[in-house]
Amino acid sequence: MSRTQNAIKNIAYNIGYQLLMLLLGFINRSIFLYFLSVEYLGVQAIFKDILTLLSMADLGLVTAMTYSLYQPLADNNTQYISGLIHFYKKVCNLIALVILLGGLCLLPFLQYIIHLDREMPHLALYYILYLLNTVASYLVVYKTVILGADQKGYITAKYGSIFNILQNICLALFLWWTHHFLIYLIIQVAFTYLYNSVVSSIATKHYPYIKEKQPLPKEEARGIFKNIRSVFLYKISNVLISATDNTLISILVGTVTVGLYSNYMLVVSKIISLLTTAFTSLTASLGNLIVTEGQEKRHQIFQILQTICTILSMLMVVMLLFLLQDFIGLWLGDKYLLEDSVLAAIVINFYFSVILLPVWAYREATGLYHQIKYVMVVTALFNLGISILLGHFFGLSGILLGTSIAKLVTYFWYEPILLFNEFFGRSSVHYFTSIGKSLLVLGVLILLGFQLSQRVLVDSFMTLVVKGLLLFAVSSIVILSFYYRSAGVQYLKERIQNKVK
Repeated sequence: MSRTQNAIKNIAYNIGYQLLMLLLGFINRSIFLYFLSVEYLGVQAIFKDILTLLSMADLGLVTAMTYSLYQPLADNNTQYISGLIHFYKKVCNLIALVILLGGLCLLPFLQYIIHLDREMPHLALYYILYLLNTVASYLVVYKTVILGADQKGYITAKYGSIFNILQNICLALFLWWTHHFLIYLIIQVAFTYLYNSVVSSIATKHYPYIKEKQPLPKEEARGIFKNIRSVFLYKISNVLISATDNTLISILVGTVTVGLYSNYMLVVSKIISLLTTAFTSLTASLGNLIVTEGQEKRHQIFQILQTICTILSMLMVVMLLFLLQDFIGLWLGDKYLLEDSVLAAIVINFYFSVILLPVWAYREATGLYHQIKYVMVVTALFNLGISILLGHFFGLSGILLGTSIAKLVTYFWYEPILLFNEFFGRSSVHYFTSIGKSLLVLGVLILLGFQLSQRVLVDSFMTLVVKGLLLFAVSSIVILSFYYRSAGVQYLKERIQNKVK
């Protein structure tokens, strides 16, 4: 199968998987809030943040694993691949142990992070189950990562969909039957272990030679650890940026607010995951492109991806800004709504999370971590400081805006400059000019969105759909008037025409 065919197949499967997860997420959240209180939702979000921070122990291993497999897979060097896999197995088992012990050490400090009006029974047990769920993922990742590196991520997406459907059905039934959070968590852990076992068997079936214990030369192991060290600072900083908001909200505002915020993030994070999946599905193909093509071809593909990403980000910003409050109100009720200032901060953070996706896809494929790591450290420290400061004065919206400001003044401009200099051999001026143009277009779209919102009263899901269709139609017309002749739109036009023929 060609690089393009693999890329399209990966994108299709992974986007389908994310759409399914979005639907299941809404169903699961509705059932969760019906039988359990918003306090449990807040606790769940904080546990997720804590364990994401603990997962920094992997030192960026998965990324380094994927990157180191591109060349041997292209060369069909099975002996070297087998050596890599067994080397990673030892490291992954060590990481799982570190996360388990580190997580247990944090148990006494939960009382200082979680602030509730009344005590929640079995809190420590809930946390331990979440911890076991996280540890489980590291026990087989050394096998499954080869599927992604070999442009077969659609396999894990397919089985992920099946297991998530079954898991959500079981969660809904047992929650309805028992009304107990403990059963809910036990089912999650059980399905995680079951899914990992099945996908591990599939990886072994596709690559039977990975069962052979081949030694990895010491110089190769040293080279991998060098890559891991480069990735580590980048990854640890990225986690500190993305996985501290809920903890800060709980400490500065309250754990219940974390639960309310998580309802908004259920929608926003799934959209981000959907878009991120589309671009990360290309990583293996880009890795292959980078080792086989020149600078001109690399830049041409980047231009196409960036245009598509810009258009999607503008559409999504408008939709979230003018539909999300209405949706939360209809779905859960007005008591679950947050202030409009918080919504604005959420949407700004969303924009910074998606506009750089093509840059990040190339970064993953090229392994440019060692040149970015210190910038990310500065971003993480600045984010923590300014989020605490603004959170003290402005509450939830201040914490979220602190994250946006930290991104804007650091890697938002640095990463594109580095990518253009190192891998495209040209100036990044045109890139930033195009970003500026897109912000002007986005400003026009927001003004039109305000005008339209004042004329459409949303009092049912039907009127919400009508408003959404009107926003989409108006936004699409404006965007196409500016971007019709762009490389990305022309590429999509050609692909559609070829399919029709």
